[in-house]
Amino acid sequence: MSGRTVTIPDDRAFASFKAEGLCEEGWSMNHNKGGITVWTQALEEGKSIHKIKCRMVCKDVSAETMYDVLHDIEYRRKWDTNVIETFDIGKLTVNADVGYYSWKCPSPLRNRDVITLRSWLPMGRDYIIMNYSVKHDKYPPKKDMVRAVSIQTGYLIQGQGPTNNCTLTYMAQVDPRGSLPKWVVNKSSHFFAPHAMKKINKACLKYSDWKQRHNPGFKPWLYPEQTTLPSIPLSELSIQHAESLENIDESSLAETQEREDSD
Repeated sequence: MSGRTVTIPDDRAFASFKAEGLCEEGWSMNHNKGGITVWTQALEEGKSIHKIKCRMVCKDVSAETMYDVLHDIEYRRKWDTNVIETFDIGKLTVNADVGYYSWKCPSPLRNRDVITLRSWLPMGRDYIIMNYSVKHDKYPPKKDMVRAVSIQTGYLIQGQGPTNNCTLTYMAQVDPRGSLPKWVVNKSSHFFAPHAMKKINKACLKYSDWKQRHNPGFKPWLYPEQTTLPSIPLSELSIQHAESLENIDESSLAETQEREDSD
């Protein structure tokens, strides 16, 4: 999202995100293995902003289950081994909220965090969840984290006909702040993104059993009347521009060998 004021995405914004998620023109495929395809768009010379799109067909996972898993913050704390801390800050409308998320980066990079305005919309058998970075005075950048900027990030979930399958497309345009080494950019398309997609798929297969034991009827993303979040006025938020954040140069850091997460 560009511009100076914080706005809640409208139907045109969701339609635009879906169209870009389905379009392959202008994207370079650089990974296609095991049912997972990854595309990237050329980086701007001298800038760390990257754009990536990852698509996977998820067998035995319905679009409805995928939508629930990507929303359920309590379940995310269980399956997302990269998460350091995540919580919802407040609601804006019945289909928009503000939240905090911090995650582990591969050693020796510093860990990142982000505050985003997230919105979601069911579109028939398809679902979209997308976000962009905002600033909130109560949640300034932390000294031990690099505050990243989501220009636009999100998921397109598509139900597959009469089958219990769905297609998940993840698309992200992120400024991680900091001049990243090339090995990070290369590895994001060949390892990080596919690995993350596989973990989401596994999480979906286990969700039904987990949810039956953990507040099974509580799904505020489907039933807004269930939410316990405080309302936030848009006036408390502003656009998070990357230029206002500290720029960390990590371009010279070499990759370290560490045990990969086997999940």
